[in-house]
Parts: sequence; C-alpha cells; structure tokens
Amino acid sequence: MQIVRDKSKATLIALFLMLTIAFTLVALPAATAQVPEHTKATYAVCGVKPNPVGVGQEVLVWLGISDPLALDVHGWQGLTVTVTRPDGTTETLGPFKTDSTGSTGTVYTPTKVGKYTFQTHFPEQTYTWPPTAPRRPFTGTALYKASDSEIVELVVQEEPITYYPGVPLPTEYWTRPINAQFREWSAIAGNWVTIPLNRFAPYNDAPESAHILWTKPLTTGGLVGGDLGFNGYQTGDAYQGLWANSVIINGILYYNRFQLGFQGGIPSQGIVAVDLRTGEELWFRNNTRLSHGQVVYWQSFNLYGAYPYLWEIDGLVPTTWRAYDAYTGELVYSMINVPAGAQIYGPRGEILRYVVNNAKGWMALWNTTKAVSLEGWTVNQIMQEIKPMATDIARAEFAHGSWIPFGRTINDTRAYSWNVTIPVGLPGAVMAVLDDRVIGSNLGALVALAPDPIVMWGISTAPGRQGQLLFNTTWKNPPGNLTITFGAASLAEGVFIMRSKDTRLWWGFSLDTGAQIWGPTGSQVQLDLFDVIGAIADGKFFSMGMGGVLYCYDAKTGDKLWTYEVDDLYSEILWSNNWPMRILFITDGKIYLGQTEHSGNSPLPRGAPFICLNATTGEEVWSLEGGFRQSYWGGLAIIGDSIIATVDTYDNRIYAIGKGPSATTVAASPKVSVHGDSVLVEGTVIDTAAGTKQNEQAARFPNGVPAVSDASMSAWMEYVYMQFPRPANATGVEVTLDAVDPNGNWIHIGTATSDTSGTFSYQWTPEVPGKYTVIATFAGSESYYASYAETAVSVDEAPAAPAAPEPAAPLPPYETYTIGTGIAIIIAVAIVGLMLLRKKP
Repeated sequence: MQIVRDKSKATLIALFLMLTIAFTLVALPAATAQVPEHTKATYAVCGVKPNPVGVGQEVLVWLGISDPLALDVHGWQGLTVTVTRPDGTTETLGPFKTDSTGSTGTVYTPTKVGKYTFQTHFPEQTYTWPPTAPRRPFTGTALYKASDSEIVELVVQEEPITYYPGVPLPTEYWTRPINAQFREWSAIAGNWVTIPLNRFAPYNDAPESAHILWTKPLTTGGLVGGDLGFNGYQTGDAYQGLWANSVIINGILYYNRFQLGFQGGIPSQGIVAVDLRTGEELWFRNNTRLSHGQVVYWQSFNLYGAYPYLWEIDGLVPTTWRAYDAYTGELVYSMINVPAGAQIYGPRGEILRYVVNNAKGWMALWNTTKAVSLEGWTVNQIMQEIKPMATDIARAEFAHGSWIPFGRTINDTRAYSWNVTIPVGLPGAVMAVLDDRVIGSNLGALVALAPDPIVMWGISTAPGRQGQLLFNTTWKNPPGNLTITFGAASLAEGVFIMRSKDTRLWWGFSLDTGAQIWGPTGSQVQLDLFDVIGAIADGKFFSMGMGGVLYCYDAKTGDKLWTYEVDDLYSEILWSNNWPMRILFITDGKIYLGQTEHSGNSPLPRGAPFICLNATTGEEVWSLEGGFRQSYWGGLAIIGDSIIATVDTYDNRIYAIGKGPSATTVAASPKVSVHGDSVLVEGTVIDTAAGTKQNEQAARFPNGVPAVSDASMSAWMEYVYMQFPRPANATGVEVTLDAVDPNGNWIHIGTATSDTSGTFSYQWTPEVPGKYTVIATFAGSESYYASYAETAVSVDEAPAAPAAPEPAAPLPPYETYTIGTGIAIIIAVAIVGLMLLRKKP
C-alpha cells in the first residue's frame, strides 16, 4: 500500500483506489454457506494520515484486518469505521469491502478543531481457501471471528498543514524524460495519440511564434526544375497518406515512411521514431504501418504505471491489431477479432469501442485493457489460465493482476466490459461518442439528401446507466431538399451541432434532450459548401472550410462572436479571393489554421499561410506566409510536448516548431583599464536549436544562427530554413547588462539590442576602481528560452599627475652682469672668426 500527501481531493481518492482493487471483479463471495472447518481470531486495523491535520483538510483512513485472501477477486466484506467527533457525537463510515490484502481505505474531511477518534469493526464471516492457493493457512472453510481495532486519535488544528510545494513550470529549455516528481509539468507535456475530439489538444504551452527547431526530409520534394519547369514533386495528395496517423508520445514523434501500399499482404511502409526536440532518428521498423498510438495507465494489485504503444491495424484483416513498444519498436502483443464500432479513449487511455446493434436492441463496450486483465474472471478461469505457466512468478503475476500481454495473441471476443439492451429499431447509426453517451441519427452519407423528419437519439454509457435512452426525438428537415450533416459535439457545452451544406447554416441541439436550442445561424460564404470542419472548445464553436473565413460562435447560444478572413493578396488561388483553410487543432487558448485543398494544382499556389489566432478574440498571434503548407489526405499538423510537428508540402520536409534554446556570449575590452576610461561590452545571442547545426544551416551560418525578435521570426525562419531572401528589416533581441562592482553591489549597466549578425555592444564607464563581474542576460522570448553569460574586467587606479615645477629664484645683480658680459664676449669672438674665414685665399 502506498500512502502519500497531496493537496487535492482527486489525489486522495486516487490513493483510495490504489488501496482497493483496481477493477470491479465478479468474485466468489467471502461468506459461504459451507460449514467452517477452522476458526481463526482476527485483528482489525485502523490508521489515519496525515496526523495532525488542518480543519477542512482531507485525511486517508486505513481499515481492514491483518489476514490477506487468496486471489484478487476476493475481499473481506461489511467493515465499518466509527468516527467520534470532538463534541462527542459519532458517525459510521462504510460498509466497506477490502481488496485481497485484507485492507482498503476511504477519505474523510474533519470539520471541527479538536480530537477525533477512529475505530474499525470487522464482522464475523467465513472464507473458503482455494485448494491451489499458495501459502494458504487452511484447507477448506474457516470462520474469521469479529474484531475491533485500536482506537486511533486524529488531532485537527486551526492552521492547515503544509503539503509538498511542487515544482514550477520550466523557464529554461527542457527535455524528456520529465522527473516524475514534477507533477505540475503535466500541463505542458501532452501526447498526440490520434486526432482528438474537436481537434482539441490540451496540455500544451502552444507556440506563439514560427520558431523552427529542426527540419527533416520526409520524401523527395520541392521544385523539380529543368525540363519540367515550375512543377513540384508529388505531395501525397490525394489518398497516399504520406504523413497520415502521425503520433507524439513522451517527446518522440512517430510517423509512417513511404507511400501507403501493400505487397503480398505486407504494408510497404515503415514506422520512424524521431526525437521531437532534435530530429534525431531513434529507430525504424519496416513493413509496418502506424494506425494510432496509446498511453494506457494500468492500476492493479501489484502494479501502477503507464505503458506506451504504437498500434497497427492490419490492412487486409482489420480485425487484427498489433501493439508495438513505443521505445523500441518491438512487437509486444496482438489482438484478434477486434470489432468494428465507434471509438473513443477512456480516462486511463484505454481504447474503447461501442458496438451498437439497432435492429436487435443491444450495445456492448469493447475495451483493450479488458482483454489483458482479470476483470470478470471466475476463480476456475484464473486457475486454468495459470496452471500451464512455466514459473511460480509468472503464475503470481497473472493472478495478482500484473500487466501481462507480452508475447501473446489475445482473442478479443472476451474483451467486453458490458453488454446491455437498448430500444429495438433506433434508426441510423452512431454519429458521436462522448465520455458518457453516444449520439445517433438516421442521417445518411454526406452527399445524400437528409430524411424528413430527421431522427436523433442518445444512449447513456455512464456507469450504472449503460443503455438507458436519453432521448429519441425528431426534427423536421428545413425546406429546400437540404443535405444535413453532423458538425460537432461537446459534453462540456452540452450541445451537438448540425449543418446544412447547401445553405451553409448551423443548428445546435441539447445533448440531454435532443431538442433544438439555437439556430439557424447566418449563412457562411458560398465556398463553405465544401470541406467544412467544425470544432467546439472553451465554450466556442469554430467553423472553417474552402471559403477561407473562420467563424466563431457561442457554442451554447449560436451567436456569432467574430470572424477571421484569410485574404489571398496575390491571387494565387484560381477560384477564390481567400485561401482555403482547415482547422488544425485548438490548444492553450489558441487555434491554428493551415492551408490545403483536395488536390492542389501543380505548380502549387505560392504564399500559403499558416496562422495562429487567439481563440477568444480572433486576433492574430503569428502567421507565416509561404511555409508549412498542409496535406489534405496526407495528414495535418499535430502537437505534443508544446511542439508542433508538420509536413510542408512545398518541400516535403518535416518541421518541428516551438520554443528553443539560446546561447549568449559576452566580452569586455580592455580587460584592464584605468579608472575614468570607458569599457566596451560586446557579445552575441545565438539560436542553438538542433536545426541550426544541420549541414545546410552550419554551412550558411558558420558562426551560428543569430537570434531575432518574435516580430521578425516568421520571415527569419523562411530565410534560415527555406532559403527565402534575407529579410531587410529583421531585428535582434534585447540583452540586459549588469555588473557586480568591487564592493559586491549589483549595478545595472544598461540594455543593448543585438543585430541580425547576433552581435550586441555597449560602451560603459565603471564608477569605481576594482574588479567587476559583467553579466549579459537574454531574458528569453516566445521563440527562445533565456540564456546568460559572464565576463570580468579590472579597473585600476589612475596614476598620480606629475607635480608642477617650482619657479627659479631671481639672481643677484652682480651675477646677472657677469653672465651678460660672458655672452657678449662669445658673440664677438664668433664674428671675428667669420671675417677671417672670408679673407682667406
């Protein structure tokens, strides 16, 4: 048993579940009608944690007896706990059933300051030990006598106790694996295992710039040139699926290599595993096609933890699934007889399929984890399964609920969690699967005229209500022989939405009653006849198609909140003034749009946009024109670990987009100066994402790729990675310069902005002599994480100025006369000498 502290009620409840059996089992009752052959005294136990605790804070109450049972399917029943409050009043908790350890737990919240007491009561009952159970104390049936535990005191104080403080979200470049203690980081570490409902992908710190981390060729791409002129290489549209079914799990990107096809029943593709942050290829598995991913959390008697899988659905026998280890690519297990059905992922990552038979009136839930668990097994079934196993350890692992699919081929005819009756004859088929219900209708194919009236029905899948009819209503098809299709559904907003293709209108209906609650909206642009995607997130309904206008409505009222039009400024699209766009995903309060069409002409239209908008206001966060063009059939952009992965059909390369690392350098000259002289502080801020070290970028930027401002990022990335012209107006990043002076004081020197070479400089005059530590800090941006560097300079005392010469003392008169006479004699002698030289022949 594991007991830990945590702040939230959800965590304490999870702990309670960890102490109880992980799944509901069809068990043999602990009490039987057989005559006891043995009698045994019992010792009830009770504990309360944490102790002391603040009023209103939760505690975990441990209860049970010291005797375990044979198998997971068994548990002691009818246990209660008496709680005595500080005022002397009492309450009874329970009754409870233990797991096979003999213990279980429950959550309790004290509401008064003072001393509480707790005592467990175990009622007398019999238990029959299976004859093959290991370490059994008896053979046959034993009577376990009643017992009461010791009385345990709980001190409840006014002041709340302190819980683990948690770890803040990273402000520096981070990688996988994430330390399991950093629970807060789950908010930015989402996986992408399949296209999510409403394309809503939570758990990301969504990129707010076009910063590229790396690029990698998917296949031959770009301009052909030469005799074929402007034409480009094929992009996977239509139907070839070059990028389809891509997955992100635990910071690793998985995608299919090569075109979709089969040779002798074997898929001609292979799965590639790539580090999402660096682009490094980790492994490749040939002759395998990735269909979807899974991270399933398994909780059982002996095991708690998540398992990551890559699933392949057999292209020729789609009822056969194969699971591969996401870390190694090795085959783990296979499932056969997988049914067709409406699919959704469960709360622990289990893959669920609802199989509905309208004509015969039944609905069943198929569950991937059910096939490899003991849920619903009888003791005889368990014993028969473990009997041929080779070792006691293998038998114990199986009997105690360990995760045991390894190397097995599992027949999934037994992988049904439940099968219930539903009203016979509900028309049509399931349109949407939500967490606690399925929604169906008699609507047909997308291009068919809608029936009149349209029938809509809902069936509960919630625990204890499976199969209950929520509604079965009719809605008169609006006049005009309209084609009505399903648009979107959201449990949080309590609405599902229908669309008229012909008039481009929307209607909203209650998920509880099926009644129309709003609509129709106003007509959208005419080209929204085609390829419209609807999505609901954060209380809003978004709609966009070939018309190139994103519409945002209030999901509960249908009121139009705002629109965003994607103009084609250079008339590259032959049949529209707007770019045809698709909703890619919604995350972190932002909605991302990409340009695509069913079968783009060759040469492709130039300047296709990739856009990030504020999902609340419709304001543009960033955009890039002429890159990240999407594939209609080949798969759209995905996001995980706060990094976007996408193929650009302009060059058929994979791009990773997200916040990356930076490196700052700093130097000061002269290193030793004289007090009063200035010092030049200079350095660089460089983008150090893995892509900057690729051969192409290293050759073009031997001194590193300069870091630039968020406002310059889109054009700069096109220049660095797509060979666009160097942007003339790009700007660098701001660097803060500080110093620690000789007296240990922190002083601010100033700020400088780097240029497009990555260089910054600042002239500074130190105030006092001595040694200084100079710190250059780039605080980071939406494109880069922060970095800093240090250097040192020394400032010497200035040398003392030379003393001024003293004036000479005046000479006495006789000395002045003597000096003057001597000078006169010398001058006379010189004149006589010159005259004699002139007379000489």
